[in-house]
Amino acid sequence: MKKYINRIIIAAVLVVGFSFASQAQLVVRVRPSAPVVVRPVAPSPRHVWVEGGWENRRGHYVHVDGYWAKPRHHRHYVQGYWAPRRNGYTWVPGYWAR
Repeated sequence: MKKYINRIIIAAVLVVGFSFASQAQLVVRVRPSAPVVVRPVAPSPRHVWVEGGWENRRGHYVHVDGYWAKPRHHRHYVQGYWAPRRNGYTWVPGYWAR
């Protein structure tokens, strides 16, 4: 019984630890400017262009190019944006919404 309780406690600690790590945000004082990207031709009329954004890689933002995607049924893409924070800005990634 004690063995199972220890496993539950360890699992709970890991879940809490990972949830705090996933909420860490990188704040920059000056928003980086996106490079100029030439949009390729759409693969089909049903595809929509998903604008590029930024990813936090090892403590700094790296630009990720946009791409063509076929939206799921009744979904649209909400563009990512720079959100103001106390000491600067942080990138909020785009997502698919209903």
